[in-house]
Amino acid sequence: MKSAYDIVIKPIITEQSMEDTESKKYVFQVATDANKIEIRKAVEEIFGVKVAQVNTIRMMGKLKRTGRYPEGRRSSWKKAVVKLTPDSKTIEFFEGMV
Repeated sequence: MKSAYDIVIKPIITEQSMEDTESKKYVFQVATDANKIEIRKAVEEIFGVKVAQVNTIRMMGKLKRTGRYPEGRRSSWKKAVVKLTPDSKTIEFFEGMV
């Protein structure tokens, strides 16, 4: 059985994700084999919040070139957008970023 820290890998900090923190939406990189129920339980356990909704997106790795022929691809990953309930507290990790 996976721990919560194996499911939630890292937060995604971009300009768009920081704008969504005002509406209590947070973005995380998660394990590719994790489902929405596991992601919900992991976020609630790690941050002590109530999750209302989880949306997941599979992100394809970008093609990268290092010269003429050796073409490679970055690894694919999974992104989760977690929306908290209105009565839930905010995640303190994101508060100093805005």
